[in-house]
Amino acid sequence: MKNKIEELNKKIAAAQLGGGKKRIDSQHGKGKLTARERIHFLMDEGSFEEIGMFVTHRSVEFGMEREKYLGDGVVTGYGTINGRMVYVFSQDFTVFGGSLSETHAEKICRIMDLAMQNGAPVIGLNDSGGARIQEGVVSLGGYADIFYRNTRASGVIPQLSAIMGPCAGGAVYSPAITDFIMMVENTSYMFVTGPNVVKTVTHEEVTSEELGGASAHSTKSGVTHFSCANEIACINTIKALLSYMPQNCEDDAPSVPYSPLSNGRGVGGEAEKRPELNNIIPKNPNQPYDMRDVISGVIDTESFLEVHKNFAENIVVGFARLAGKSIGIVANQPAFLAGVLDIDSSNKAARFVRFCDSFNIPLLVFEDVPGFLPGTDQEWNGIITSGAKLLYAFCEATVPRITVITRKAYGGAYDVMNSKHIGADMNYAWPSAEIAVMGAKGATEIIFKTEITASKNPTATLAEKEKDYIEHFANPYRAAERGYIDEVIQPEDTREKLIKAFNMLKNKVDNLPKKKHGNIPL
Repeated sequence: MKNKIEELNKKIAAAQLGGGKKRIDSQHGKGKLTARERIHFLMDEGSFEEIGMFVTHRSVEFGMEREKYLGDGVVTGYGTINGRMVYVFSQDFTVFGGSLSETHAEKICRIMDLAMQNGAPVIGLNDSGGARIQEGVVSLGGYADIFYRNTRASGVIPQLSAIMGPCAGGAVYSPAITDFIMMVENTSYMFVTGPNVVKTVTHEEVTSEELGGASAHSTKSGVTHFSCANEIACINTIKALLSYMPQNCEDDAPSVPYSPLSNGRGVGGEAEKRPELNNIIPKNPNQPYDMRDVISGVIDTESFLEVHKNFAENIVVGFARLAGKSIGIVANQPAFLAGVLDIDSSNKAARFVRFCDSFNIPLLVFEDVPGFLPGTDQEWNGIITSGAKLLYAFCEATVPRITVITRKAYGGAYDVMNSKHIGADMNYAWPSAEIAVMGAKGATEIIFKTEITASKNPTATLAEKEKDYIEHFANPYRAAERGYIDEVIQPEDTREKLIKAFNMLKNKVDNLPKKKHGNIPL
């Protein structure tokens, strides 16, 4: 038995060495961790249990039968993160460049099947040169097997993808189907076709970083949700993100211990009244302010985790805690493009709303929106369809939904931003709210066009009529009279009102009509 145990230990040591010390040193030289080091920093100490350590590829062509490594380029298994069960696969770039073979794919699929069966999140740490060319269509079939499982798992268990090296060609579609993507600056990239192909086809000179790096995908395309300074920051983002979401679609959103304070903020508690909120909205209705100040003034202190921070900045989305409970926040941002809705912001918010609804995370909407962005670029690129996606996402959501209108709520954008008419449970407005078809100046020019034109002093007449319009319509009270607004509240009372309202809605049950699935306007 002693000899057999020694043989086992030798195999374990060989598997843990991956592609060998020289390749590990090369990985470190690029500023990257190895597959096993990433798992070490991600999982609770001593909790990781590896599956498939001794798996090797089955290829016998191109001399592959003479080069085999235990594990075949991916480390798979399960363990805990902050005490919660998760499943993980971590691609090993030191073995054939992390390329995906038939057995490599089988190991990933095995982990995903277990995650689905046991209702726990799955985390993919991607660092791969793509399909293993020597295996041809078998490797491509392995990718498709993974894509299929990603799709089946969507909305059932959380799926997180961290891009920690190359991710090119067909490999990009698995992360794209998952719920959230993180990328590491300067050491990771994603693209369907690389710089060489781009140069051949379009004659564009572009680097891998420019084409598909973390900066490009976090600001231009919106493909990645988080751009992280290094791999440890990326791993910490994964941990933080998991803390806001349940294990699966059958669980409730998580919560942390919470205790209120009656007089001011302090250690171990939170003040329910937040008087600083009374001073955020500028006197001039066209002056911008940062909606993040409103968010931080309402939620539990420093609990906001913003998603897609650098993409479509005219809308802010992210997770937070309110009285210790996890919520999702969608908020127009007056400090960027006046908070208008456009193609990118509609897509960004719609995706986030659907994730929260999939995993029972209540939604809080802060609204200050002057409308949809006009222009040929927006119309020709499908603002109608994109706006409809956000509308569809809110209409479809069955989680508790609350809206707070801080200032402008104009036109169709008022409807889209979780209005009472599309199923919001509670709708509040601050006294500064303006709920109307359009802004006062535009409305006055249309309604009183004849009088203004006939006037001896059109400018004075316009100003007088605009003032009258503001007094009669640019306020929340007409909507409140109709019941479209449940209550006009003082800003400082917002947090307290929201805590009570979400508590009232905690047992909400709302079922969609029986159907296979809807047809969202994609």
